[in-house]
Amino acid sequence: MRRTPIRPSRVPLLTLLALLVAGPGAAQTQRPLVADDYHAIGAVAEPRVSPGGDWIAYTVTREDSASDSSLTRLWMTPADGGDPVALTAADQSSWQPRWSPDGQRLAFLTARGEAPTQVWVLDRRGGEARALSNTPQSVDDFAWAPDSRRLVLVLRDLEPEHQAALDAGEAYTPRPKPWVIDRVHFKKDYQGYLDRRRTHLYLFDPEAGAPVRLTGGDYDDSAPAWSPDGTRIAFVSKRVPAPDLSTNNDLFLVPATVPEDGVHEPRRLTSTPGGDSAPAWSPDGSRLVHTTSTHPETIYYETPHLAVTTVADGDTRLLTEAVDRWVYEPRFAADGESLLFLLEDEGEQHLARVPLAGGPPERLVRDQDVVRAFDPLPDGRVALTVTRHDMPAELFLYDGNGLEQRSTVNRDWRRELSMGELRSFDVTSPDGTRIQSFALLPPDFKAGEPRPAILYLHGGPQAQFDRGFDFQAQLLAAQGYVMIMPNPRGSTGRGYAFCLAIWRDWGGVDYDDVMAALDGAIARDWADPERLGVMGWSYGGMLTNHVITKTDRFDAAATGASATLYVANYGHDEYVLWWEQELGLPWEPEARARYERLSPFNRVDQVTTPTLVIGGEIDWNVPILNSEQLYLALKRLGVETQLLVYPGEYHGIDTPSLAVDLYGRYIDWFGRYLGE
Repeated sequence: MRRTPIRPSRVPLLTLLALLVAGPGAAQTQRPLVADDYHAIGAVAEPRVSPGGDWIAYTVTREDSASDSSLTRLWMTPADGGDPVALTAADQSSWQPRWSPDGQRLAFLTARGEAPTQVWVLDRRGGEARALSNTPQSVDDFAWAPDSRRLVLVLRDLEPEHQAALDAGEAYTPRPKPWVIDRVHFKKDYQGYLDRRRTHLYLFDPEAGAPVRLTGGDYDDSAPAWSPDGTRIAFVSKRVPAPDLSTNNDLFLVPATVPEDGVHEPRRLTSTPGGDSAPAWSPDGSRLVHTTSTHPETIYYETPHLAVTTVADGDTRLLTEAVDRWVYEPRFAADGESLLFLLEDEGEQHLARVPLAGGPPERLVRDQDVVRAFDPLPDGRVALTVTRHDMPAELFLYDGNGLEQRSTVNRDWRRELSMGELRSFDVTSPDGTRIQSFALLPPDFKAGEPRPAILYLHGGPQAQFDRGFDFQAQLLAAQGYVMIMPNPRGSTGRGYAFCLAIWRDWGGVDYDDVMAALDGAIARDWADPERLGVMGWSYGGMLTNHVITKTDRFDAAATGASATLYVANYGHDEYVLWWEQELGLPWEPEARARYERLSPFNRVDQVTTPTLVIGGEIDWNVPILNSEQLYLALKRLGVETQLLVYPGEYHGIDTPSLAVDLYGRYIDWFGRYLGE
């Protein structure tokens, strides 16, 4: 029986803008979140402290309705408090702010006009920004030398015809031609087909002329970091015989000098079996802190650990193996005797510190505050971006005792809104495993009055729901739904074994876990068992497909960018190594049996749930083929369904108007089937 829809709460965009212009002094009545609010959010990121510690640069990204694109603007604010200053224009994107070590200039990446992405620079003494680099290809990454004069650039090789024209001093006009492919890993989302062009390091002195290549070979080089004395550059590369079939990134060192002939032969610094990444130097240049993993045989399920490698002898020491939690963005604290990093743990993400000598980590910023990025000040304080369930990320300063807010990008917008309350709760899965989950309650929720609920499944699967702001969850909660957000096995935040539990068992124990979370929300009188939906994107969509092929408890489903018939993805998506490592070569009988056993497509005749199927037209992470196959099967089986294909979109729906369109379709679809 079709139920009366829940009518979506909508505020016209012009009305919304009028409310925003009214400002904090105007009389305001709180209202529920609507899809058009997506344009009003400012996402604060990339905090960067000036060398003297007096200024903090950061970025603010907004979804611009006029250009229908995301635009990122640079700002800076006094570390000790004061009004922020806009550094770049609002109608063009600039990102990756980096202070010169002498503190006189702020460099950043931007693509202006028809030119490729280049390094631009602002002089702190005033004046307009100017281009610092002028390469024929885009600059992927860069880092200042300690002398504030040179830079290292990460550039991708030019097409052979382009390079030949450049060498001959001739103009180059690209013409359509076939991709000639001879690699195993030959596709990548947001990039397309991959050829033998690689990314390498280039030494760049703006006063000396064109960049000079430092590294070469059939390998990609990334994440350059200058030694404090400016003589060497550490970087990350996968320099093994078959890099397309390996996860073994290592750290390398290369001299920061112009090669006499060809390129430098890098010195391998680490030799750990897993991947090493994110290098940062100690103040005295004797060590590098980085992340490393110890289980290369289980690829994406690895738990990265904090490690310190001695530069002289390459000795690597693990510091957080006993913690068994994911760590990110390690760097030395100002004292040089301790390390700062981000620590993910059971629905939270902390700023943490550990002594260089080792020991248990100290969680500095934790609980309700989810830290997304940080940069230390010379005096021991730390600039960081923090988000909460009812607050998009803002800039804060941590002084050892607490947090002081330094940006108010979303303050006025938040004042208008009534946000849902986030509750953390634990349930027990059928085999006795404890599962941590969240429930986001509607703003007008009343105890003892269960509401229609949506089981919201995260992607990855190596990821977790945390206490940070989730626009989609808040939007649906504003429509009256309880959003149930479990962290089942396969999630990060609970250690390696917990993550690995779904190895060759997708839709197995993780299905049990998410259903236990659903039952836990029902038992707490939050969720109405007669009005249930389920949704997810990427692996969340894959798990949604498993759910609807295993139970008829749900009244509606939405599955986005999901895989269904797994064998169809081998050689068609970007995950060659993942498929081979976890399920095997699909023409081998034992491996083929795994593909077929796990594929929800092979149980599609069990589906009765009305299902909205969604994907991006040019998604090469989880190709649209999967959504098309699922949609057609459901259609032929007589299950109520629709297929949404977003033109020109990759794995995420990034165009603002299309993202808002998708949010509206979620509201309409669930409203149709979960209404009173």
